[in-house]
Amino acid sequence: MSERRIETKCVQGGYTPGNGEPRQIPIIQSTTFKYDTSEDMGKLFDLEASGYFYSRLQNPTCDMVAAKICEMEGGTAAMLTSSGQAASFFTVFNICENGGHVVSSSAIYGGTYNLLAVTMKKMGINCTFVDPDCSPEELDAAFTPETKLVFGETIANPALKVLDIEKFANAAHKHGVPLVIDNTFATPVHCRPIEWGADIVTHSTTKYMDGHGAAVGGCIVDSGKFDWMKYADKYPGLCTPDDSYHGITYAEKFGNGGAFITKATAQLMRDLGCSPSPQSAFLLNLGLESLHVRIKRHFENALAVAKFLNENDKISWVSFSGLEGDKYYDLAKKYMPDGTCGVISFGVKGGRAAAEKFMKALKLIAIETHVADARSCCLHPANSTHRQMTDDELLAAGISADLVRLSCGLENSDDLIEDIKQALENID
Repeated sequence: MSERRIETKCVQGGYTPGNGEPRQIPIIQSTTFKYDTSEDMGKLFDLEASGYFYSRLQNPTCDMVAAKICEMEGGTAAMLTSSGQAASFFTVFNICENGGHVVSSSAIYGGTYNLLAVTMKKMGINCTFVDPDCSPEELDAAFTPETKLVFGETIANPALKVLDIEKFANAAHKHGVPLVIDNTFATPVHCRPIEWGADIVTHSTTKYMDGHGAAVGGCIVDSGKFDWMKYADKYPGLCTPDDSYHGITYAEKFGNGGAFITKATAQLMRDLGCSPSPQSAFLLNLGLESLHVRIKRHFENALAVAKFLNENDKISWVSFSGLEGDKYYDLAKKYMPDGTCGVISFGVKGGRAAAEKFMKALKLIAIETHVADARSCCLHPANSTHRQMTDDELLAAGISADLVRLSCGLENSDDLIEDIKQALENID
């Protein structure tokens, strides 16, 4: 279905029913699968045949949905995970071992920042954070001989900085490492990072892809373009025999198109078990079928709200790359010409106290640790998702104490503006 347009892939990608088969993706709610002989099952364990034996590793429903997202992003292989955080961890840990190094944009989701800066550091994996607006020379200086990948977000959560994907891709490939892009906010409807040089794309499918706050999930998509064997010394996990899995050398047996996802499934999912449920995958697919319609409305609502905020004297600043005059407007137009997302960041005059007072006064828009939902919600990141970061780390990530992250849902934009207006009137 690669020649089909994105709207068609959202609706029909990943699954084509045969004669008399279910029109909707079936929920295979089974942990195990029966085989006639041990030899048949043995072929699965040897990765000599395709099939299923235990849903911790793979499940048909999950694979159908992963295949749809793979088509949408233009990749060669994909897998679902139990959360977006698991997708980020699997992606890094699949190629970065003890002693390895990551170069990452500093403007990323707080949980991912903590994963790279704290948790993975305890595993012997170090990370250098760079300003996404850095010069090519500054970006180049962040690499070390141990660097194994570069990480960034298409649209940073919650700073909303737009990443110059080509700049980061050029630097990564110059140093012989893949570029990993978290494309959660843009979605493949508005941006397909692989077309701009990214090698691996991740998602928190909990957000726009699900779109209804119904199921936590994540996804990893491999472009199939990175030549692992060309840098075999740098990636022994993919390019030398895996003693824990019958001595298979993933890059040789499955090539560039399948090595990364096969290793992540056969090794990491096997050992760490961050597997999605078939029911969650089914709900995710329902969300994907309307993603191309919903994301446009999210963007339209956000643009209307951003224009209102930009003209309000109780707002100190507004960050929304769809707003003409925004610092990232031109970059957004380059990578996302049809729109960005439905999330706005803005500062309330009066700082942290004023921001919290504003949020308490909202009636329609809910305070939630969530984003990219059909229902509008907001959050004060410095006091919640990024609470674990120091003031210096917050500033490096583009987060100030007065920042409010607003996710515009699918309601009428006039109702959202009226709610914001009355809440601002509560600020002295």
